[in-house]
Amino acid sequence: MAELRPSGAPGPTAPPAPGPTAPPAFASLFPPGLHAIYGECRRLYPDQPNPLQVTAIVKYWLGGPDPLDYVSMYRNVGSPSANIPEHWHYISFGLSDLYGDNRVHEFTGTDGPSGFGFELTFRLKRETGESAPPTWPAELMQGLARYVFQSENTFCSGDHVSWHSPLDNSESRIQHMLLTEDPQMQPVQTPFGLVTFLQIVGVCTEELHSAQQWNGQGILELLRTVPVAGGPWLITDMRRGETIFEIDPHLQERVDKGIETDGSNLSGVSAKCAWDDLSRPPEDDEDSRSICIGTQPRRLSGKDTEQIRETLRRGLEINSKPVLPPINPQRQNGLAHDRAPSRKDSLESDSSTAIIPHELIRTRQLESVHLKFNQESGALIPLCLRGRLLHGRHFTYKSITGDMAITFVSTGVEGAFATEEHPYAAHGPWLQILLTEEFVEKMLEDLEDLTSPEEFKLPKEYSWPEKKLKVSILPDVVFDSPLH
Repeated sequence: MAELRPSGAPGPTAPPAPGPTAPPAFASLFPPGLHAIYGECRRLYPDQPNPLQVTAIVKYWLGGPDPLDYVSMYRNVGSPSANIPEHWHYISFGLSDLYGDNRVHEFTGTDGPSGFGFELTFRLKRETGESAPPTWPAELMQGLARYVFQSENTFCSGDHVSWHSPLDNSESRIQHMLLTEDPQMQPVQTPFGLVTFLQIVGVCTEELHSAQQWNGQGILELLRTVPVAGGPWLITDMRRGETIFEIDPHLQERVDKGIETDGSNLSGVSAKCAWDDLSRPPEDDEDSRSICIGTQPRRLSGKDTEQIRETLRRGLEINSKPVLPPINPQRQNGLAHDRAPSRKDSLESDSSTAIIPHELIRTRQLESVHLKFNQESGALIPLCLRGRLLHGRHFTYKSITGDMAITFVSTGVEGAFATEEHPYAAHGPWLQILLTEEFVEKMLEDLEDLTSPEEFKLPKEYSWPEKKLKVSILPDVVFDSPLH
């Protein structure tokens, strides 16, 4: 639960927000991380020292449900001459380390990120006659923060969030989000590390799909060129009834050209998926996807998990040569340099700490495989093929219902254990499939109806007998079974 009050109102844990000129005695009593972020807010809004604030009644570190201690809400006058309308500016407090005493975040020093290394912001167009900011964006930010705290996945500029619901629970077409650097908030060096500010940008479904097929940064740049769709500061207008492609049809041509030239920088997704080894008789007791010791369940080993995580991260580095990191027993379980070492990425299983010793899992070449996807993940197969493999890259599906992964690789990807001679290979429950450019083109022709999934009924099956490959698009309920 949360309550709304001016940030200067007295409260058990929220003293008035001091600015850069606060008396030293008062500033010393104020949490240093909080004080540093407030200083940046005061720089931007010197005339609003006590903005309205949505405050978590029971703090997260006291067992409350809301990870963000506060969300401050400022009135921004914009710049009419620059097509920047008046709007409400929301700023979170809690994803970074506000206190430095390990009550929420582990303090790792001043040289790295503070907490998760960022706070969220959001800019909402102010409606005519609106005298106070709506509070629903604060709950939206709390929802994203819960995801970050529960999964320990961080966000980066250009990321997209599939929300599948109007952000304000209305009938709006704005149902998904992109993330970008806030255009006004500057990074803050706090006593507990660096804090940057990532702005939430509301987008339509068609714009989200374009970001998936191409890249988030490209779509953000297009949104900046359309004043009613965001403009230079990417201000969300929940009443926007048209996509940028309906407002300016020429923008679709720019996206298509970008996909053709750059491909997609979406290197993988968490999805409802599964795979079967059709070359192994069903009555064979040995599991085709891992060596099971006793009755232990199938698990991705820690080393596989690390390699898949590296695969996805490197896939976002557009200018790097596509390489699958080697499976290396000596490799440390480290993350990207700008993330705290205690955090984990989305492909790391909570229980993947080598239930099966890594050296006992052998890589197996398979003769025939059956891939299974639900409708949403199946609709991304053309993106995987056209936007990734035809550009010499790779794409990974990580199961959200089981400890299993499928990576498609092209012949230009180094470090894969699937080869042209043995295009289907498995390392435990991780399957790699190597597809030649000729076969990718053939699959794109055969899978053309996946781009309009509403036109076919489930289940749907595709088969390439000469390649010993079968793909099924199945209802969600199939993946709720323990077998998957």
